[in-house]
Amino acid sequence: MCVVAFAWSAHPRWRFVLAGNRDEFHGRPTAPLARWPDAGLLAGRDLQSGGTWVGIGPAGKVAVVTNVRDGLPPPHAGPSRGALPVRFLAGDLDAEACTAALEPTAAAYAPFHLVLADAGGCWHLGNHPPGRERLASGVHGISNGRLDAPWPKTRRLASALDDWLEAGTDDPEALWVALADERPADDDALPDTGVGLALERTLSPVFIRGPRYGTRASTLIAVDHAGRAVIHERRFGPGGTPEGETRLALDP
Repeated sequence: MCVVAFAWSAHPRWRFVLAGNRDEFHGRPTAPLARWPDAGLLAGRDLQSGGTWVGIGPAGKVAVVTNVRDGLPPPHAGPSRGALPVRFLAGDLDAEACTAALEPTAAAYAPFHLVLADAGGCWHLGNHPPGRERLASGVHGISNGRLDAPWPKTRRLASALDDWLEAGTDDPEALWVALADERPADDDALPDTGVGLALERTLSPVFIRGPRYGTRASTLIAVDHAGRAVIHERRFGPGGTPEGETRLALDP
């Protein structure tokens, strides 16, 4: 994912709610959201390097990974970040134990943020900067900077999620609208991630519409306190053209 807002233990019905967009080159081969018969999880699949960017697993486990933007990235010969969510969703470790198990080898991956959540807690693991922490209840946001960094797109999406929780509705329409927000940030609010002003502007909306690179998928996840979970994905092609959607449910 390239921008994600999530609420952990902040609602009487939902223990975890997530809204996020995956931004990627349109030419990168990807399989849509589906049940993985070989791993028991529900997620899209990166067909180039394997793995996924966000998904749900047994008992309502959730995992999401984002990259970290720090200049134009050099080629990376190490393991794919997409393997990190799969390690948790298809494995037997809980969120706390899995982040602890992954921490010693985190430096082998390209810069990332990983969030894992289950009934026992919500944990964040990163390698740029390195660190691992249990997250407090409430609404959090990540784009391609630090966790909860005040980037305009992150603030907008997190604020929309907070408003949705306050409204007490199960209608997801307001979250879909927030994920489709194409407003660019003002120049004086842009982060400086070493890619130049023009590219910072292009990457500043929540939803990026482009011919070669842009938002490939918008995803909503809701997990209740019993572990029942729903994941809903809308997919987009070059120029933001809709390419279908999938909604799947998982019982504990």
